[in-house]
Amino acid sequence: MAEVSHFAGSILIVEDDPTQLRLYAQVLNRYRLTCVSTGTAALAALEERIPDLILLDHVLARGELGTTFLPQLKTVAAHVPVIIISGTLDIAGKLGALQGPFSADYVIEKPVDIGQLERTVETALTECGLGRTVRSLRSLERAELIEDGNRERLFTERLARQHELLKRLRGLAEKPNISDLAGEFHVDRKTIRRDLHDLVQRGQLDPAIGSDTPGEG
Repeated sequence: MAEVSHFAGSILIVEDDPTQLRLYAQVLNRYRLTCVSTGTAALAALEERIPDLILLDHVLARGELGTTFLPQLKTVAAHVPVIIISGTLDIAGKLGALQGPFSADYVIEKPVDIGQLERTVETALTECGLGRTVRSLRSLERAELIEDGNRERLFTERLARQHELLKRLRGLAEKPNISDLAGEFHVDRKTIRRDLHDLVQRGQLDPAIGSDTPGEG
């Protein structure tokens, strides 16, 4: 397993082709990349850390197929968006990968278009994953008529706030102003610090960004 440290988001890449891996390392160098060559190794990697995104090749080393492992990957990391990369899946295979309870979010054909890859990764990180989870929870709250102040609502609002913080702070090289963020989100500074700490603990934010800002009290 090879890993490159960046903090614009974390991506688990399941790919056995060295040429393809070099392309990903060049195009996705803003992100922390963990690279494995089989679905079996991907499941092991998820036991160590849950990424923000999974990039899953279809034909892998040792004769393994990415789509075969997709249900297992989604069982372990149900909220994590998956982009399947394939030059061999037919239309039926693509539709199958994008349908059902353990489906992928996108399928990109090989040879990979760099611009499409960059756009798809950005959309998946921003709108899928944690963002989709927040939208689902809010929809359930409306359906169940959960009132403000209930523990369930507080949990959803904390996730929503952390998602917004993550979108704003990903890839930044300077520490945020805690007071400004607290005022914008209408919470105290302690709450913002706790949110940043949670994001750092989950490996989604650079520890340097999440540490206390001097002078913020």
